[in-house]
Amino acid sequence: MENDDIISGFDDEKDESLSIKLKEVDELEHCLQLSLTGYIDTYNSNFFQKQVQRVIDEGYTRLIFHCGGLNYVSSTGIGSFTAFLKNVKPLGGDVVLLEVQPKVFEVFQLLGFAQFFNIKDTLEDSLGVFGGQLTAEILDELFPLVFSCPICSKKLKALKPGRFRCSECKSVLAVSDSGQASLG
Repeated sequence: MENDDIISGFDDEKDESLSIKLKEVDELEHCLQLSLTGYIDTYNSNFFQKQVQRVIDEGYTRLIFHCGGLNYVSSTGIGSFTAFLKNVKPLGGDVVLLEVQPKVFEVFQLLGFAQFFNIKDTLEDSLGVFGGQLTAEILDELFPLVFSCPICSKKLKALKPGRFRCSECKSVLAVSDSGQASLG
């Protein structure tokens, strides 16, 4: 399926530095995966914002940005993702960043935005963001979670899901809603 089959005229405007490939997510209503290849900076962020706004205007409020092919994001690009989040939240939607490259994640982290986004490693985890929140009872059974740092093996305790640093080796770790600990 081509982009224009999903959103009429989507490919009428292109940018040499950023490619966006659309794919409907059959498992969820109003959900679209946007595979990004290239980079997002001050010069192409208007193109990026305009294209994603077209997606939102078509009724897609659950957005999964597949960032595996995204090799750079400037602060302006991060501002674009923030704007999308602000646009879809009131409509009951959300934004997930999937397979974020370490260099790109570092920019989100340095600017303090990593905590505002759902950053996931797999499509299944991404879909879980839209499947509703875990009940308090389930979270109470899993947390606090005691686990070993995958780098230095220090015993750590996570009180809730999220990202944090190992107190010993300072590695960034992620603990999922299901209690899985990994490098973050």
